[in-house]
Amino acid sequence: MNIDLASLPTTIDMLHLILAVLVIIFLVLVIKRKPTEQATSVEPIAEQKPEPAPTTAKETPKPAQLKEATPDAALQLLTLLQQDARFIDFIQEDVANYSDADIGAAARVVHEGSKKTLSTYFELTPVRNEDEESRITLNEGFDATEVRLTGNVVGEAPFTGTLVHKGWKVTNTKLPKIAEGHNTSIVASAEVEL
Repeated sequence: MNIDLASLPTTIDMLHLILAVLVIIFLVLVIKRKPTEQATSVEPIAEQKPEPAPTTAKETPKPAQLKEATPDAALQLLTLLQQDARFIDFIQEDVANYSDADIGAAARVVHEGSKKTLSTYFELTPVRNEDEESRITLNEGFDATEVRLTGNVVGEAPFTGTLVHKGWKVTNTKLPKIAEGHNTSIVASAEVEL
């Protein structure tokens, strides 16, 4: 299949489009993972030694329990992005021989299809409601999964800084149900014209 890149519009920031789509894929992987078994400690219980009580009033944090992620939801999203945006075709294409205008034109198709897929299957809202580039203060106890501190991070909260990006969170996922026995690893079937 050949895509005529010259017939499409010519403006888009290609790098940011690709980064945004990859972030969305990884986000869906994290959101849709299902635990298959609980992670276990490396040391046998008999060899574990009791830890001394902490000398400060703060509790010591417990190590995070890791869960095994299943790839089905991520593969399903990749399939939907291929159907609506030809995402895999675009990413797998060697773009070295195309002009920036041609790449930008093709990226517009990927952008529009990806946006359609996201709006159909996910409800997204910003993590922070303040305007980007505004000064905000993060008080003690802020959710470190929602806000990533960058720059010169020293000391303890409250932190005052500039909101560089509002962030995104998924508030609802509406992926289609998968039939029993469906092979989710086939994200785009081969096409044979007779």
